[in-house]
Amino acid sequence: MFLIISLLVNALALIITAYLVPGFHVVNFQAAILAAIVLGVINTFIKPVLLILTAPLTFLTLGLFAFVVNAIVLKLASALVPGLTIDGWWAAILGAIVLSVISTALSMLLKEF
Repeated sequence: MFLIISLLVNALALIITAYLVPGFHVVNFQAAILAAIVLGVINTFIKPVLLILTAPLTFLTLGLFAFVVNAIVLKLASALVPGLTIDGWWAAILGAIVLSVISTALSMLLKEF
């Protein structure tokens, strides 16, 4: 049950991000669900490898390079999911920041219920 709720929260966060960030587009809720699944898989298997490989850059930038890693993950997901398009790297970086804030806020809101 928790997995389904988490999936729906992430899909909702993707739709809200698409509404707020120019250049970040989600076609419909089904594409958002598929994108949430793909992002979950990428975050589980590929993102840890990217974080280890870019650890020196992340250390030198005091953690700010982690936003670039998140943007890379979003661009990879947009390449795999037909209904998710990200127009450029700035939209991906801004989308990563907004998506993480919205996803955290929605998760915290749901934990209170």
